[in-house]
Amino acid sequence: MADLAQTRFSGSAITGSTARPAALARWLFVIAGLILFMVAVGGVTRLTESGLSITEWKPVTGTLPPLTQADWEAEFAAYKQSSQYVLMNQGMTLAAFKQIYFWEYVHRLLGRLIGLAYAVPLAWFALRRAIPRGFGLRLTGLLLLGGAQGGVGWLMVRSGLTDRTNVEPAMLAAHLGMALILLAAVVWTACDFARLARVPGSAKARLGLLAAIAPTLLFLQILLGALTAGLRAGYVANTWPLMNDHLVPEGIAWWGSLWMTLTSDPFLVHFLHRWWAWVAAIALVWMAGRVNRVGDRRLAHALLGVTVGQILLGILTVVTGVNIALAVAHQLVGALLLGVAVMATHRLGVR
Repeated sequence: MADLAQTRFSGSAITGSTARPAALARWLFVIAGLILFMVAVGGVTRLTESGLSITEWKPVTGTLPPLTQADWEAEFAAYKQSSQYVLMNQGMTLAAFKQIYFWEYVHRLLGRLIGLAYAVPLAWFALRRAIPRGFGLRLTGLLLLGGAQGGVGWLMVRSGLTDRTNVEPAMLAAHLGMALILLAAVVWTACDFARLARVPGSAKARLGLLAAIAPTLLFLQILLGALTAGLRAGYVANTWPLMNDHLVPEGIAWWGSLWMTLTSDPFLVHFLHRWWAWVAAIALVWMAGRVNRVGDRRLAHALLGVTVGQILLGILTVVTGVNIALAVAHQLVGALLLGVAVMATHRLGVR
């Protein structure tokens, strides 16, 4: 991402000041990379049905995994009280439980590590008075948003512990949506610092309404992807471009309200996710053209390339019957595409 931003991290940030925008930009791009990694692990966790394996939220004491046989037996006993075990995994062995526990544990551990990777350097930069004027509240807000993301993750898990075999799709979409908002805010702020390092005293980029169209459409597309995953809707059709030989698939049922249908009907959600992708793609191509016209060909080409790659991954995920590796790559590249789109939006907001 740093290369795409055309950032040159060299020299002092602002002459005669202790502010270090170049170092802050590097740090935030690393945080963005960690968030992308966590999105990928979250995809594996969902696809392997691992998310409900840990039935309690212990932000501090839960950092360590079970260390003894007795600890493992206690964790397994707690999982056996969940609806997922009762309704879907009766007779699961302890060895099989350890496999799904691994992914949920790694997912939660990454959340803690990202929190530390953000909070500790933030405190150091603050103590060294290295944060440029006007950014302190924003950086603190990002820390709070990250903490809230952990809370939403636990609410998501709780939604699946009773009378369900998986988490509520709407909660899964909310959890991923907050992660994407955090990613976008981190990337935008990193771009602000990168520009400040290159052009001392420059104003912050402005978020233009026109420039925000493409990333907004893409954000909605990724949320539809989360609903698709939550409803296991990717499995209802493995043909492309038609869904089981139909443009509009058979099997769409009305669930009493638009909201209930959008969050409950796998055929409709798969259909919307499949075709909204083209709306988002057209907007991204249009944005790439605008970025190219303002002189950033490298970023424009990156935006086009990642867009094409994401479309191909989506098609391959469908026709392979949701191959796990392809599905995880599809989720990861979707989040990466959003990050690149945010960088493009930032570039268009520079005056």
